[in-house]
Amino acid sequence: MSRSARRVSTVVAVDTGGTFTDFVAYRRGRCSVLKLPSTPDDPARAVLEGLRLLCPGGELAGEPAGEPFVLAHGSTVATNALLERRGARVAFVTNAGFEDILEIGRQNRPQLYALVGTRPPPLVAREDRVGIAGRLGPGGEEDEPLGESELRELPERCRAAEAIAIGMLHSYANPEHELRVARALEGLGVPVTASAVLLPEFREYERFSTAAVNAYVAPLVQRYVATLRAGSGALRLRIMGSAGGSLSPERAAREPVHTMLSGPAGGVVAALEVARRTRGGFVLSFDMGGTSTDVSLCPRGFLHTRESEIGGAPIAIPVIDIHTAGAGGGSVAWRDPGGALRVGPRSAGAVPGPICYRRGGNEVTVTDAHVWIGRIPADAFLGGTAPVERDAIEGPLRALADSLGMSPDETAVAILEVANTLMEGALRVVSVERGYDPSTLTLVAFGGAAPLHACELAERLDVRRVVVPPDPGLLSARGILIADVRKDAARTLLRPLRPLRPPAALARRELEETYRHLEAAVRGELAEEAVPAADMILERWIDARYAGQGYELRVPGRRDWVARFHRAHRMRYGFARPSASVEAVTARVVGRARVERPTLPRLARADKRRPGGEPYLVCDGRRWVRTLRVDRRTLRAGHVLPGPAVITEYSATTWIPAGWSARVLPHGDLELAPQRRRRRVR
Repeated sequence: MSRSARRVSTVVAVDTGGTFTDFVAYRRGRCSVLKLPSTPDDPARAVLEGLRLLCPGGELAGEPAGEPFVLAHGSTVATNALLERRGARVAFVTNAGFEDILEIGRQNRPQLYALVGTRPPPLVAREDRVGIAGRLGPGGEEDEPLGESELRELPERCRAAEAIAIGMLHSYANPEHELRVARALEGLGVPVTASAVLLPEFREYERFSTAAVNAYVAPLVQRYVATLRAGSGALRLRIMGSAGGSLSPERAAREPVHTMLSGPAGGVVAALEVARRTRGGFVLSFDMGGTSTDVSLCPRGFLHTRESEIGGAPIAIPVIDIHTAGAGGGSVAWRDPGGALRVGPRSAGAVPGPICYRRGGNEVTVTDAHVWIGRIPADAFLGGTAPVERDAIEGPLRALADSLGMSPDETAVAILEVANTLMEGALRVVSVERGYDPSTLTLVAFGGAAPLHACELAERLDVRRVVVPPDPGLLSARGILIADVRKDAARTLLRPLRPLRPPAALARRELEETYRHLEAAVRGELAEEAVPAADMILERWIDARYAGQGYELRVPGRRDWVARFHRAHRMRYGFARPSASVEAVTARVVGRARVERPTLPRLARADKRRPGGEPYLVCDGRRWVRTLRVDRRTLRAGHVLPGPAVITEYSATTWIPAGWSARVLPHGDLELAPQRRRRRVR
């Protein structure tokens, strides 16, 4: 953390989600938390209302106004704009003859078994794609110069655009053409994204698509960031990035594509912290919120990918590898034309929300099913500050049940089973399908709904250890609070290293020069955020492949990176070719600076093994079963609670089914494990 940042005693982290906006305020070693309903029509409204309540001088702060604070923010503004196709009108400037590359894309079939597949329409309309003369070769050499007359005419041709994206062939090798086009368009006063600046890497389609997405959401994100800076009163603003680190507001406004997985990335950051605190080893992070479920595999650290896609648009920036399923607490249950029960992907969201919230919802959701069978006590929602209404669920649930030929109780349990199946599939994608045995992993369950499903999913996957951290419904906000400041820089090289030929030494010198250039750029960006040089942590990485391959593996960019690549290739694909030519495709530098991380206090030791509680009834679909209801605030380190039981707290509810038990760890984490091993037959 920078020296100037250490003088600020208050940091507030905010995670805007589809149903709730979550707040974690950290001041002088103490954390305060808050959940407010999101305001989809204007996300900043909920954020500013929460800051008014939590920050110095606010109703819940208990401290005098005027004390400076830092605002760390995870936003869904860019993601929602892309998914809902309500971004800016974009003009796309490219080489003449390549105007349709955004529409042609790759030859991948979006629906494998459909005779005629369908794709979402391109972000840029055909009439807004502008082709101009000028061409670079693959080495950056100029094959055809830009036309001066065309450059002078460009502003008029792009006059109707609200944002502009520029993508020209081989600009990763030489950005000069794109930079000249950008200078010609400066007078329009709209955001301009040059692909060579945003993503100086090869593969034109992915680079052009990323630039178009950035331009598409830029005006909306810039207005949102300006609103936060003006209305929050924060001394400094940090925006959570998709790669697991925070960005400056200037960069987030200039390159909003880096915020696409902002909130889910914060959850993975915090899940790793939970794993380190509880000695969790390799982790499956399981984040079930109001609108979706986000899962990620973390073997010792983040896994990154450059092959993400949102709303049908490829985005080639590095992001934490997160797989999303359309199953959340607000996911709507429905009967398909074939008579089968389905759940999601459509969500009731924050408005109108589940029926039990009494905000106008009239379709049964996963949350309604939990309330109906008693897993969420109606008087315990948000710590009792916002009780839900069970009786309101009966009419719509009975109508759905009648259409399925089932009772309301059976239907509610069936809704949860269908949702579990969707989430099990997502967890298998990031674990079993990558060669990891789930029985060796720790499932970290967080989000408002994940602790209700964690044990049942663990049983399906043969996961033997589940950890539910304190305040699980606010863990993504905590991850945003503790995320490092992060800067990424990359440059495509496409240089072969042939072990038995002298040019290898020349290629290595060029690679070293490239790293030094990238490191200087990263240091400069970190210095702009007042990070002292002594606090900067720089890492070198390289994307490499065998000559002739179409995809790369990323390995640390150390002197022995070629040997590391051979080992990584053998581990991934089962073979290596040490005598073959290896291509250094893209050099990368990641710069980080750690921020202050609040530590959770240790709980007092329990004076007896079993905690107290009150009798409670939960339905299993056929009958109502006697369980125990426990307030998590009463638990102490060492307490052991056998299932069936319900543990309530402010941000979430944890369900412990029969055959499972919960043990309270020193910092308040719940360690859930089967009382006897019951291996599921796959």
